[in-house]
Amino acid sequence: MTSSAPSASPSVLDLAPVVPVVVLQDAADAVPLARALVAGGLPAIEVTLRTPAALDAIRAIAAEVPDAVVGAGTVISVSHVTETVAAGARFLVSPGWTDTLLDAMKASGVPFLPGVSTTSEVVALLERGVTEMKFFPAEAAGGTAYLKALSAPLPQARFCPTGGISLASAPSYLALPNVGCIGGSWMVPGDAVAAKDWARVERLAREASALRD
Repeated sequence: MTSSAPSASPSVLDLAPVVPVVVLQDAADAVPLARALVAGGLPAIEVTLRTPAALDAIRAIAAEVPDAVVGAGTVISVSHVTETVAAGARFLVSPGWTDTLLDAMKASGVPFLPGVSTTSEVVALLERGVTEMKFFPAEAAGGTAYLKALSAPLPQARFCPTGGISLASAPSYLALPNVGCIGGSWMVPGDAVAAKDWARVERLAREASALRD
């Protein structure tokens, strides 16, 4: 996911066109949800640290869904890095970064995507040897027009845009040369998760995974 990660680690940007961004209120939903996403063709799953259930959800997916590549999102502290990696997270995603957080992610031994929304942040990461990053919040920060403008002066930077992207807008992001994948939550709607409608989640995941077919 970043040039500073071990070469044996595949880039999360290349696992699937879409990385589902998952918010779980109940860790018991983690395994069936992950199985539905994997069955739909989306193996990389970002579980955000926005709820008390997140760490247990990561543990459960890591232990029980071997075909999933589970990661932690909303990583904003050194403790988040250590706790999620210990729980089994195989990649880390942050909405932004500081030197302290970046050092912790680089030392974690797993791939990571630090969040950026400005050209200066991108240049600062490139200076630190990081070439793969999250562009967040994508729609609010300039969307496809902003990313397209970055591609000429900073072609070495690759992005996973996340924030406000839908099934309808996803193809315009994926068509950009500096976009490896996108993050989104439309394939894990809250009402489907609450109803435990895993068949619907799988169907939505299959639609998303077909975006680059």
